[in-house]
Amino acid sequence: MRNIKLVIEYDGSRYQGWQRLKTNDQTVQGKIETVISKMLEQDIQIIGSGRTDAGTHAKGQIANFHTDSNMTLQEMHKYINNYLPQDIVVKKVSEAAERFHSRYNTTGKKYTYYIWNHCIPSAFNRKYSVHIEENLDIELMKEAVKKLVGTHDFIGFSSLKKMKKSTVRTIEQINITKEGHMVKVDFIGDGFLYNMIRIIMGTLVEIGTKEKDIFCIDKVFETKTRAYAGKTLPAQGLFLEEVYY
Repeated sequence: MRNIKLVIEYDGSRYQGWQRLKTNDQTVQGKIETVISKMLEQDIQIIGSGRTDAGTHAKGQIANFHTDSNMTLQEMHKYINNYLPQDIVVKKVSEAAERFHSRYNTTGKKYTYYIWNHCIPSAFNRKYSVHIEENLDIELMKEAVKKLVGTHDFIGFSSLKKMKKSTVRTIEQINITKEGHMVKVDFIGDGFLYNMIRIIMGTLVEIGTKEKDIFCIDKVFETKTRAYAGKTLPAQGLFLEEVYY
């Protein structure tokens, strides 16, 4: 049995997220599985490195599937991209080790969030960034992220109601840069909870506009309460950049 690894990029604008839904095939996973199943003439289920929310994009999503087909990697690659919608592209197809698992073998991920920070919105960046017209204090935001880096219980920065598994995560790096009117925030960590990055970004924006004090971050960690964090920013500014193994 062969284990096939895929590197995938997609524009998530018109999809209900990564994960296949029983009642709706308008998901990235569902679209890819449909094409591969037809190609190999067998029911194929692909395993993704993790879910991305509706509207979130990816430049380096990883997935794998098993098959006993003799089709070459080149033939698979050409077929898949030929029949996928144009907003989903498989960048690479390769043979993986028998025990490779896209989700369970993950050691970390890199996400990037984009903000168009100008009084006038951008026609070209509207699907791939979030428009914030108020002036952002970038230096204050950089001070704030120092409180977020490290190992913490991030339950207060998530939309989770209850969680049987641990909500402790480690963020190794958060880097904020600004080029022109575009603010780019990179996150590298061992894993991220549901809506965690979007809520952290909402908190940072409210700190950057002076709506919140920098010490609200301490309050969230101390109380584990979502209400002390900022709003959840929209999904279109978020990209899954890379998955680490």
